[in-house]
Amino acid sequence: MIKKLCGWFGVIISIGIASLWSYWGIVENFHEGWYSISLLENIFIMLIQYLSIPIIIVVFNLIAIKWNRVGGIVFYIAAVALAFFFRNGSFQTIGLLIVIPLLIIGTLYFFGKPEPKKLAYLLMIFVPLVIMVMFGVPNLVRVNQRVNDNNFDERIIETEDYSLVWAPHGPGWPWKGGLTWEQAKDYCSRLSEDGKTLLEEPVNIWRLPTVEECVQSSMLHNELSGGEWDEEKNIATYKLTPDKETPLWNPNKIIIYYWTANEYDEESAYIYVYNGGIWTRSKSSKYGYLAYRAVKDLKE
Repeated sequence: MIKKLCGWFGVIISIGIASLWSYWGIVENFHEGWYSISLLENIFIMLIQYLSIPIIIVVFNLIAIKWNRVGGIVFYIAAVALAFFFRNGSFQTIGLLIVIPLLIIGTLYFFGKPEPKKLAYLLMIFVPLVIMVMFGVPNLVRVNQRVNDNNFDERIIETEDYSLVWAPHGPGWPWKGGLTWEQAKDYCSRLSEDGKTLLEEPVNIWRLPTVEECVQSSMLHNELSGGEWDEEKNIATYKLTPDKETPLWNPNKIIIYYWTANEYDEESAYIYVYNGGIWTRSKSSKYGYLAYRAVKDLKE
């Protein structure tokens, strides 16, 4: 009876962990990923970058359910390997959230045996899979409804308070990240009139957009989202939740964050997310998903 209880505790804890990673992975996949025009590439990125952890957890557990002692040793090895790999990480993160849970699960399996095994197999596979489907299908439908007119030249967006020209693809609108806030500001200041050439010296024709300009320019299916920015509360609200669509974004590129002109404090600045979110990041951040798009005021 004790062996059975230990085994099932291992299964239940593992299902919980696999479910959490399944939820995180599938949501992040459709937030950051699923941008390629190639279906096979999208699936590959999803499985490797976002769902590999829950898949590995499930596989380890299937081994442990079949051969409890072998499975327990597998979890011990995984705990030691991850402790070594993340040896410079904090104990609160690596120890408490990764290593210790793996050691506990390994011990439960090593001394326990879940019975009936068929039920354990079924739950271990079915529960994380259901979570992936529940949160994946609505997001898949959403990203497949994105508007993309394939016009990546300069675009004019007029809102209640602003009339802005957004830079064309090029040095004023890169499709790869890797520039800090200061570097992004510098590049914008050195753009030529047409936004396609990076000059040696600043001419200050183009600039980074403000948070309020980004919020008001947000769109869904070619319709302004009705965005409003509360500067005192640092909250953006929308009548329609914007998405990663033209004319502001290229749906088939990796970029999902833009730098804005607004500083939060001396060390950080605001970034604009394609879904309308306004976050803060260190000015020295260099993420592959973080770039910028320059703007200039529309001349009368």
